[in-house]
Amino acid sequence: MRSLNTFIILLFILFCSTIVLAGNDNNKAVSLNQAKTQEQQEKDVDRGEASLKMLQSIIELKKNLNQRIKEKNQLLKKSSSDTEKELLKSELEKLDKQLNDSAVDFERIATGIDMGLFDGKKAEEFDWKDELLGLVKPGIKEIKRLTVKARYKTKLKDELSFYQDLLPVAGQATQNIAQLISQTKDKDLKKDLKKILPEWKSVEKQILNKVEMAGLRLAEIEGQEKSIIKTSQTSIKNFFRTRGLFLFIAFISCLGVLFFLRLFSRLIVRFVPGYNSKYRPFHARLLSLLSRITAFAMVFLVLIFVFYVVEDWVLLSLTIIFIMGLGWAAKHTLPQFWHQSRLMLNIGSVREGERMIYHGVPWLVKNINVFSELENPYLEVKLRLPIEELLGKISRPFHKKEPWFPCKRNDWVILADGTRGVVTSLSHEMVELVQRGGSQKTYQTSDFLGLTPLNISVNFRLKIPFGISYNLQKDSTGSVLEILESHIKEQIEKEGYKKNLLNLRVEFQQAGASSLDIVVITDFKGELAPLYKRLSRAIQRWCVDTCTLNNWEIPFPQLTIHK
Repeated sequence: MRSLNTFIILLFILFCSTIVLAGNDNNKAVSLNQAKTQEQQEKDVDRGEASLKMLQSIIELKKNLNQRIKEKNQLLKKSSSDTEKELLKSELEKLDKQLNDSAVDFERIATGIDMGLFDGKKAEEFDWKDELLGLVKPGIKEIKRLTVKARYKTKLKDELSFYQDLLPVAGQATQNIAQLISQTKDKDLKKDLKKILPEWKSVEKQILNKVEMAGLRLAEIEGQEKSIIKTSQTSIKNFFRTRGLFLFIAFISCLGVLFFLRLFSRLIVRFVPGYNSKYRPFHARLLSLLSRITAFAMVFLVLIFVFYVVEDWVLLSLTIIFIMGLGWAAKHTLPQFWHQSRLMLNIGSVREGERMIYHGVPWLVKNINVFSELENPYLEVKLRLPIEELLGKISRPFHKKEPWFPCKRNDWVILADGTRGVVTSLSHEMVELVQRGGSQKTYQTSDFLGLTPLNISVNFRLKIPFGISYNLQKDSTGSVLEILESHIKEQIEKEGYKKNLLNLRVEFQQAGASSLDIVVITDFKGELAPLYKRLSRAIQRWCVDTCTLNNWEIPFPQLTIHK
């Protein structure tokens, strides 16, 4: 309730400030009109004198055109050739058009306005396409209005340049005819040349009038132009007094509607069972999605309503154009929106609480929203992905004992390339190992997984082969094994490895080519993973010590020659 009262007070203050600003602007306008400078009055007088000269020139042109029309009509009555009649009629049509244009130019210069504004409107037939386009016409007209002066000035410059280029050509034609008249002695030829000379003089005069008229219009426009700073200041003031204020009101209204919808949704979700659970049910997700769509639609409805109330048809038209653009874009992206909506409703190919593969690494889908959240418990990494990244992916239910990565941080691993080290850094991008001695080795995660890492930080087994001489063949499967196992146990206990020993077995492996092979099998806890190689060497040493104490011969490969 307090928020609503604050919003109403804010709108009232804005309305009052708008009235005050409008009053101040009116007073300033009156003061500026009363303070019109003498320089501006002199410019108006000069412009009036130029207009009078132009009007006199047009009157002379009209007299000349009327005279030529009269002569052409007389020739048309006397002519007996159909071809000549057609030619004279065509010339008469051109002269009539030039006479009409001269009359229009006379009225335009005399009144200083465009007479086309007073032309009657033609009856228009109903066309739904035109009616639809009529909704967006104000916005297009406003965009054109912003550049109308620049476009009109460019048009005048092009017109002036065209007639300036054409004027010397017409003058040259007149000079050529006059020169031929002075040079010829043939009376008939001179008579015909004298007939066409007034026409070309009239054309030259008309082009000269066009040049002067275009130059006068261009001078008027340039005289009315203000400096960029003054124009910018005026535009900024007008913007904040009208459309800037309307945009601000629309922005505040949209925030108010969103705030109200937010409060309303919080009130509603209290009565929705399971809405705040870890993995929300379908009906809760559907309600959340509908609330987002409603908020999105309400924002545009509020914009249209505000611009309609303040009667700013340009902003209303631009808003409609923007909505139509969104609709056109949605037409092509509708399948993608449909799949995203299914994901947000948790009925798509990826679902919350399931396991999916991303960048070759398994992830737990914690949350699906506009920005979804993935987590890997072993990597201790969380990803925040846009929902578009989940399109085309598949998740599945998983067992609670399934591993999320072959190792964790501080685990010792052995890779297929023979590298052994402790994992100091883990992510879905890079894995860093520190070997004994402190040297570091870094792998891309995909390469690391491709080397099938053996994790020895939980438990590990050592299988150490050892060979004895065939002289001990009789006791090799009995007392030799017991003595060797007993001695290894004593040494393990003596060197402090007993508490981490899980299993010890000494077994006969095979009868080799030069020795009887025995294998020592030991299982240790992962705490001794850093001593993996040391334990291997120690077992070899203990086996040699046992042979020394019992005078057992350690064979080596021999070559026997039989005769």
